[in-house]
Amino acid sequence: MAKGSGTSIVIAATSGAVAIGDLSVAAGVSSTHLAQRFKELIGVTPKRLARNYRFAATVFAIDPAGPIDWGDLAGGAGYFDQAHFGGEFRAFTGLTPIQHVEVRRLFLREHPGHALDSRPLSAD
Repeated sequence: MAKGSGTSIVIAATSGAVAIGDLSVAAGVSSTHLAQRFKELIGVTPKRLARNYRFAATVFAIDPAGPIDWGDLAGGAGYFDQAHFGGEFRAFTGLTPIQHVEVRRLFLREHPGHALDSRPLSAD
């Protein structure tokens, strides 16, 4: 198995919450070499892939139906602080986290029972 593909499995399994330096040590190569090979094999650097996985896992962890503690959410996902999380969120979506939740809530009101709705479906 190519080093890049094993590394991508680790990134996916940890939802992106892994230190890239640890990956290069485990692969037995420099972080520069790992990034170059990873980009050749997968198309993005390990850091970019980890960012994507971490962001996706964090978005899926948001329950728009309930109150959200943004600090806990950000910290639990491995972001340095809430400001770091907010910056990443805007970089990926163009929205603030609060704007995203407002859009999701509006969507779910207009489309009850949709797969994106975290509430259980009614028995009807």
